[in-house]
Amino acid sequence: MALVEPMPSLSAAIRPSIRIRKPPSLAVRMSSTAASATPAKKQAIKESLLTPRFYTTDFEEMERLFSTEINKNLKEEEFDSLLQEFKTDYNQKHFVRNSEFKEAADKLQGPLRQIFVEFLERSCTAEFSGFLLYKELGRRLKKTNPVVAEIFSLMSRDEARHAGFLNKGLSDFNLALDLGFLTKARKYTFFKPKFIFYATYLSEKIGYWRYITIYRHLKANPEYSCYPIFKYFENWCQDENRHGDFFSALMKAQPQFLNDWKAKLWARFFCLSVYVTMYLNDCQRSAFYEGIGLDTKEFDMHVIIEASIVLISSLHCVLLCILMHFIIIPQFHIWTGTNHRDLLIILFN
Repeated sequence: MALVEPMPSLSAAIRPSIRIRKPPSLAVRMSSTAASATPAKKQAIKESLLTPRFYTTDFEEMERLFSTEINKNLKEEEFDSLLQEFKTDYNQKHFVRNSEFKEAADKLQGPLRQIFVEFLERSCTAEFSGFLLYKELGRRLKKTNPVVAEIFSLMSRDEARHAGFLNKGLSDFNLALDLGFLTKARKYTFFKPKFIFYATYLSEKIGYWRYITIYRHLKANPEYSCYPIFKYFENWCQDENRHGDFFSALMKAQPQFLNDWKAKLWARFFCLSVYVTMYLNDCQRSAFYEGIGLDTKEFDMHVIIEASIVLISSLHCVLLCILMHFIIIPQFHIWTGTNHRDLLIILFN
C-alpha cells in the first residue's frame, strides 16, 4: 500500500517548518563503556489519565455490527481486498535487529538514557494494548464475520511484532517488560464499540504521521539518530496506515457512527481528546524530542495538520474543525486582531 501523502495545495499553505533543536543540556552524550547492570524486569509505568490503557468493549454488540445478515452496509469486496493486503505481510522480515542496537544503548548516558527507556516502555505498552484488543476481536468475530475476524487477527500479529521489537529494545538497556503479567494485572477500560472505532482510527492515522515525521527528520539530520530503532519507522508506519484504512472502512459500514448529530459530537470529542492527550504527553516529555533534535510543539502541530488533512475525507468537518481550532484561528487572530472567542462561537455553531 502506498504511503498516504498530504494534499499539496492545502498542506503547503499551512504546513509549519519544524525547527531543529540543539539543546546544550540534553545533547546526545556517548560513552564507550558498556552498561554492566544485570537484566531486570521493568516495573510497569504508573497509571494516570495520560498513560497507555488496555481496552475492552461490548463484544456482543460488535458481533451484531459485523453480521452481514443484519448490516447491509458491509461491503464484502472491500474487506476481502483489505484482507489480501494484510495477508501480504509486507513487514514480515522488516523487524530484524543487529549489533547496532546494543552498541548504541551502551553509549547512551545521562538523562537521555532514561528518556529512551521511558519512550520504549510507553510505546511497548501501547502496542501490546492494541494486540490484546485486536486478538480478542479476531477470536469473537470468527463465526459472525470470518473476513473481518481474520483482519483483526492479522492486525494483532502486527501489534505483537511491534511490542516484541520494542521490548527487545528495552533489553538493550538491561530491562524488560513482563507482558504476561501486564495482561493479567493491568486495569481494562471499557469503551463502547463506536468509541473503540473513533479512538483506534485516530490513533492509527496519527501514529503514521508521528513515525514518518520522525523518520524523515532523522534521515535529513542523522547526527541526532542516536538509537537505530528510528531507521525502522518508514516501513513500520505502513502498518499504522493499513490499520487506519481498515477502521475507516469499518466506520463507513456503520453510518450511524458518522452522520447523525450525536455521532458528530462524539467524533468531535474524540478528535479533540486524542490531539490533547498527544500534546500533553509530548510536552511532558519534551526532553525526548529535544534529544533527537525536534521542537516538541512544532512537531505536534505538524502532525496535527498532516493527520487532519488526510482524515478530513473520513470525518469531514470534524477534523477540519480541530485543525482550525489549533492552527488557523490562532494565526488568524494574530494577523487580524479578531477576537478568538467570537471566531470559536461561529466555528462550533
